[in-house]
Amino acid sequence: MGLKPDHWIRKMALEHKMIEPFVDSQVRDGVISYGVSSYGYDIRVADEFKIFTNVYSAVVDPKNFDPKSMVDFKGEVCVIPPNSFALARTVEYFRIPRKVLTVCLGKSTYARCGIIVNVTPFEPEWEGFVTLEISNTTPLPAKIYANEGIAQVLFFEADEECEISYADKKGKYQKQQSIVLPKL
Repeated sequence: MGLKPDHWIRKMALEHKMIEPFVDSQVRDGVISYGVSSYGYDIRVADEFKIFTNVYSAVVDPKNFDPKSMVDFKGEVCVIPPNSFALARTVEYFRIPRKVLTVCLGKSTYARCGIIVNVTPFEPEWEGFVTLEISNTTPLPAKIYANEGIAQVLFFEADEECEISYADKKGKYQKQQSIVLPKL
């Protein structure tokens, strides 16, 4: 399994619609960078967010998640309260080939501000908008800028196809069209 360079990412995005919309170069002027990079793709956060709230005193339970523990927000700048958390989605829609696995890492611009982005790997044949998990680890409110870079996806191609892909096992987060809350 090997890390894939920018020309492979361009080919897969353009010929196989692996990333839509696809930005063929790195955009940086006045924004947190996004687009293709040397060995990855910097994804953007859309303008839709779900921010944790304690208004209803809900308990966070991954086996029985209460949607009342979050409030919906739509806008160009999302402010995550101190020591809190938000869910968002990517601008980009992904279609991961059967021989590919991705690893996604938060951008250092946000990490240096105490904002941590956690995204699980995109498994072979997973597709959809990515649900992003964004933590504000600081004691201060933190801004997230919509339609700008939030994390980098690295692509690894295997020498042979996996036996069972995410599509084969009918994964519960397949073909996400919006921010998807935890499911059992």
